[in-house]
Amino acid sequence: MPTLLTLAKLPMKTKKIPEEWIGVGAMAILCLITMANVLIRYFSDQSFAMTEEVSIFLMLLLTLAGASAAMRKDAHMRIEFFYETGSTARQRLLQLFSALVSAVFFFGLGLLFCRILFDEIKFAETSMGLGLPRWIYTIWVPLFCFVICARAVGLARRVSAKPVTEAQAE
Repeated sequence: MPTLLTLAKLPMKTKKIPEEWIGVGAMAILCLITMANVLIRYFSDQSFAMTEEVSIFLMLLLTLAGASAAMRKDAHMRIEFFYETGSTARQRLLQLFSALVSAVFFFGLGLLFCRILFDEIKFAETSMGLGLPRWIYTIWVPLFCFVICARAVGLARRVSAKPVTEAQAE
């Protein structure tokens, strides 16, 4: 796992995964909405009612898309002291454990958000700012939770498929 200093020296890859494009789009829309709200508030002392609601949704979408992309690239934060001071076999075991715990966590979180989603649909809840059905915002959370779970399972499969030589295991 590269440290922050070595990340700056790494060449940038041009191939983007879908989660990165979703994150870029969410950030661009978030910047435009915020800038428009600042300008309108400056010139008219009024504010868009929808900016807070949409901004919160976009920040959530950005966070989940980033978490999914990080899971795919095995770029999540970890305690480097325990990871780097051990043998290759221990590093592999910690990677596998981390990926499996993440998969279980995000699967459970996705199930819980499915329950919230069904309740919002059942009771026809609407958002406070725009009056839209709340499930429009909520539906993305369980979807991304299951995508992150799938990315974590994929990471666990890649880690477990790596051959460990006897010299590395010591």
